[in-house]
Amino acid sequence: MVNQYETVFIATPVLSDEQMKETVKKYTDFLTEHGAEIVYTNNWGMRKLAYPIKKKSSGFYYLIEFKAEGSVIADLEVAYKRDERLLRFLTVSLDKHAIAYNEKKRAAKKAAAESTQE
Repeated sequence: MVNQYETVFIATPVLSDEQMKETVKKYTDFLTEHGAEIVYTNNWGMRKLAYPIKKKSSGFYYLIEFKAEGSVIADLEVAYKRDERLLRFLTVSLDKHAIAYNEKKRAAKKAAAESTQE
């Protein structure tokens, strides 16, 4: 059964912009190769961490929302654990209310961006 998921990972702050793009591409390609459909991606940029992780006080945050079979999640998280560039990650399954909230939030953001362009 296909469910909708949201995954956020924090990459080490010592990566260059090019290395960060490569990391994001690696995981979006991984998901599509395993039959997932990417719904939305969002680069949250560099953020300060609430507490140090691996002696780092900041990191690059990136969100990927996708639809996939449940078996893909285990493979994705194994890939995350093997990647030394990632400090932390979290993948959650979205229920119908969370999906509706995310769509509403994206629509409002798009409308706000369009109104500022006029």
